[in-house]
Order: sequence, then structure tokens, then C-alpha cells
Amino acid sequence: MSRKATRMIGEAEVTILTDGATTFTADMFPGTTPEHIDALLAQAGRQAIETNFNAVLIRSGGRQILADAGPRDLFGDACGFLPEALKEAGADPQDIDLLFATHLHPDHIAGMITPAGDAVFPKAELAVTRGDHAFWSDAARTDQAGGNIAQWGQLARAVLAAYGDRLRLLDDGDEVAPGLHVLGLPGHTPGHAGWRLASGSAQLVHVGDIVHVPALQVTDPAVSIAFDMDADTARATRMRLLDELASDGALFTGGHFLHPAFCKVTRQGQGQGHGSGYRLEQP
Repeated sequence: MSRKATRMIGEAEVTILTDGATTFTADMFPGTTPEHIDALLAQAGRQAIETNFNAVLIRSGGRQILADAGPRDLFGDACGFLPEALKEAGADPQDIDLLFATHLHPDHIAGMITPAGDAVFPKAELAVTRGDHAFWSDAARTDQAGGNIAQWGQLARAVLAAYGDRLRLLDDGDEVAPGLHVLGLPGHTPGHAGWRLASGSAQLVHVGDIVHVPALQVTDPAVSIAFDMDADTARATRMRLLDELASDGALFTGGHFLHPAFCKVTRQGQGQGHGSGYRLEQP
């Protein structure tokens, strides 16, 4: 099985790298009944609540940029295949000169360090949003949140420490690299973001984790996942973003879209909320 899918966006070569996959249970979607989830899965032709863990390799202007880096070995033997995916794409960790973390959740950053806490990408600068950095770097705030947040904070701080002298903080709209800009998508984490890549007349939008399970949350964007730290804001962001993507006909991808993960959406019917639902298409 191939762990990559490549597409040219203008002069930029973009490769989706699949680190692994998992399935969720219905209780991970508070406020949505199992019956509604089953109906959405049936509509999508899916038997289970499937999700992928994706990183994105961008080769543009002589640079090699890696957006997110997967969960490494944190979720067992179904994940941790980023090194294989990079090799398949003809890239080596030594080649990566810039990392961008859409947010500092473990399934996006664990692959940036070894289990011992060393940087996997020895020459790379790490760019993160100022909002996520402010939250996850503050042990008092993450410890006070308790549960998974406290544990995830420890990993986030280990990643930040590994790239400490090569760390850059960014705000919504800032340039990550030429043609690549931060796209603020609030709700999932305090500084959660996607990105927008433009090259010539072509563009690609990355929606971060505002969608975890396309079969559910694209068809009905009112469906929320338990990982959203501010579910109401994340829901509003998802509805707004999908409406914009449908209106623009824009090509997009995300951290959890199934292979090959280059997508478009069109409007259809109604979701369980008050807005329109959508149909995912492979262009």
C-alpha cells in the first residue's frame, strides 16, 4: 500500500504522507446519537468511523517543508509510518528545513522527536502558532486542565524544547514560507490553525483538525468530536469553512482525511444543525 499521494499546486509539489490510521467509537462524538452516526456512515458507504493521521510534504522554491509529523508510536502498531512515507516520497529527515505544526496535539507532533526527546529533523526550524505555544508551554495551565491535556502538555513541551533555538511563533495570516500562510481555525485548541498554499493561480487549503472524520463532519458539520477544547467555536468554524470551500470550489486537505486526501465539497441537504450539509468529492 502506498503511503503517499502527490499533486502539483502550481509550481509546488505537495505530497500527503499517511502515518497511520485508526477508528473511533460513537462516544467520541458527544451530542450526536449513535443512530445519527450510523445514518451518516451508511450515506458515506462506510462501515466504521475511520480516520487517518496525515503529514504534508511541500516542495516549493527549493525548500522542503513538513506540515505536522504524525503520532509516532503513541497509538500502537497502526501508526508511526512517517519515516516509510518520507522514504517513499524520496525525502529524508535531513532534507526538511521547516516544520509547521497546525497545533500541538500529540498525533501531530510526536513524530518530530524520538522517544528520548531528540529532534528527528536536525536542520529544521519549527513554526507554531503563538496561541498554541502560549497554552501548551505553560505547565500550570495544562496541569490544571488535567486528564489527557496534562499528559499532552508534557509532550508538547518536549517538542518545543527539542527545537528551542529553532522556534518561530506565528499568528493568523502570517507567512510560514513564500506562498504558504497560516489560516486561523479556532476551537480545536487555543491556537489551532490550518494553512493556505498559493502558487501561481493554484491554491490548496489545509483545514487542520477542524474535521476529524470526513464521513461524519463534512456530511454534517454540526457533529463535534471530544478532542475539541471549545466545541461550539470549532463547530462554527467548521460550518463557516466548509461553506467557503463549497462556494470557492477550492481544493483542500486535512490532518485526518482518508487517502488520497485531496478533496472538494459541494452542498447537499441539511445536517443535524441549522446549516447545510455537504458531500465530499475526490477531484
